Amino acid sequence: MSSGALWIAATLGLGACSLLPQKIEVAPGVTQQTGQFEFALPSGEYRCERGERLQIRRELANAVNNRIELGWNGSQYLLVRDPSDSGLPRFEDSVSGLVWIDLPWKGLLLDGRTHKPLANECRAA
Repeated sequence: MSSGALWIAATLGLGACSLLPQKIEVAPGVTQQTGQFEFALPSGEYRCERGERLQIRRELANAVNNRIELGWNGSQYLLVRDPSDSGLPRFEDSVSGLVWIDLPWKGLLLDGRTHKPLANECRAA
């Protein structure tokens, strides 16, 4: 291999490394990968400001929360992670229209069609 071809191969190899998603720790338990935040939040019962109670079971794959099972008002819903512009974890059930947004200090359940909150200030019990 000529020195020119070797230089091109090395340059392409280094360029490919920069295309891999980088996992950056922003704060303890909070990471940002491919522009989306990942918070270390628990599964279990969540209690909200107006007395609502939700059950959340988080499904993790490679330390990334891709789906949640949500128990609310006597029904079960499967919400899938939907990348958000802000990078905050946003989960949506396209059938029911429910949207769950995770923040490190609380969760929020929205009607995805009207964008009105259904349960706010939800915290792990």
